[in-house]
Amino acid sequence: MNKPKFFITDVFTSRKYGGNPLATFIDCESLSDQEMQKIAKEINFSETTFITSRQPKDGAYDVRIFTPNAEVEFAGHPTLGTAHIIRNKLCLTTANDVVLNLRAGKIPVSFTGTSEQLSQLWMKQVPPRFGKRGDVDTLSRILGIAVSDIDSAFPIEEVSTGFPTLIVPLANLAALKRVKINKDDYFALVNDAWAKVILVFSREGYEENQNLSVRVFADFYGIPEDAATGSSNGSLAAYVAHHKIFGGSNTELTVGQGYEMRRPSTLALRTNRAKGEIEVFVGGTVVEVAEGVWG
Repeated sequence: MNKPKFFITDVFTSRKYGGNPLATFIDCESLSDQEMQKIAKEINFSETTFITSRQPKDGAYDVRIFTPNAEVEFAGHPTLGTAHIIRNKLCLTTANDVVLNLRAGKIPVSFTGTSEQLSQLWMKQVPPRFGKRGDVDTLSRILGIAVSDIDSAFPIEEVSTGFPTLIVPLANLAALKRVKINKDDYFALVNDAWAKVILVFSREGYEENQNLSVRVFADFYGIPEDAATGSSNGSLAAYVAHHKIFGGSNTELTVGQGYEMRRPSTLALRTNRAKGEIEVFVGGTVVEVAEGVWG
């Protein structure tokens, strides 16, 4: 029996050891669900992906995504990193568009750029859904910040473009840097909630070229804090467009994330309104780090 092979990439960065690390496994058709989950726990990245067949089905490649604690329907940086492996390492296609068949549905990834530079990968996420609104007092306790640190101009709101996320607007970058999750209060909130991931954002960037700064917390899935979260930033893009935070529904934004974790990450967000619906795209670059054989 062939041993599974794996690749490690860093996603949403242009240099090694930044962004969000991803392990992608191939030749893993013989692995059971339980074995995939154990491997994801052993790797202990925020997500690990498994390409379960090299043959496309209806034009899409079957991929499964696991956090250390659970299989999930969708995640952003695993989508981009896995598409990079399919096209640039396995050479299963030379097309500029690669479609992944995830539990959330078919997610297309487009490659742009020349051979002399890192390709910018863009994924189109599923149409946004909006859920419940959150309570300021509850979230200030969970985040360990003052009520005044939460921006009262916009709501605390559940949003999903494939992975439900609770979006919390903060007053400034200083408040964002002070966030420290109270785990007991966090689990009390999310155990029965649709959105079990919390994204806090500020309209101050870490760097001059950034429009937003972001931190993401997902301890329910075994991820105390995430370095670069394409799924939740997609939800943020929909939220920003829906509430016209930057003046309209058509936006192009640059987001910084992962700075507190010393893994600075850059995500590109793009939205437009088509046929009355917000279309959400999240982009970034992928860097190859390592490859090997498991076992």
